[in-house]
Amino acid sequence: MQLESGNSASIITHKGITPELHPSVFTAHGVVIVGDVEIGEDSSVWFNSVIRGDVNYIRIGKRTNIQDMCMLHVTNNVWSLNIGDNVSVAHSVTLHGCTIHDYALIGIGARVLDGAIVNSDTIVAAGAVVLEGREIPPGTLAAGVPAKVIRELTDDEINRVRSTPNNYINYASVYKKEFEKHIKKQRKI
Repeated sequence: MQLESGNSASIITHKGITPELHPSVFTAHGVVIVGDVEIGEDSSVWFNSVIRGDVNYIRIGKRTNIQDMCMLHVTNNVWSLNIGDNVSVAHSVTLHGCTIHDYALIGIGARVLDGAIVNSDTIVAAGAVVLEGREIPPGTLAAGVPAKVIRELTDDEINRVRSTPNNYINYASVYKKEFEKHIKKQRKI
């Protein structure tokens, strides 16, 4: 039996720079974090995601979730990757040298490319591709290949964007508690 401790990432120093994770950050098994990366309080990085700050820096804010199998990278000396607070990056997303502002939701399998900007209270739909240098306005839904603004978000959708990070904080807490319970049980044996 194997349980997830929430501290399972491979943290790799590159060019003398070691990733800096707030002590509350949850990292699942299979996660690799390399180089000039900072991750804020109560954020989480889920199974088999890669965050590679080897040729530029990556900054991830507070209460942000990077879900399973995401790829986060940068462009050599040109485009860093900046992700704000309370952002949800869904399963199998690729973020490359872009900026994601607070309270955004990037849908399953989406791609956001170099120099693109996703503003707050925004959803990038599953499978969408936000091309280089494009900007998605606040409060909108962008979908398609290439991604285009489809419409403004409803109040319910904005509430979903804003509540999803709390769900992931709770999921991480459940994993940590289960692990701690197992360790306490093992100590009694």
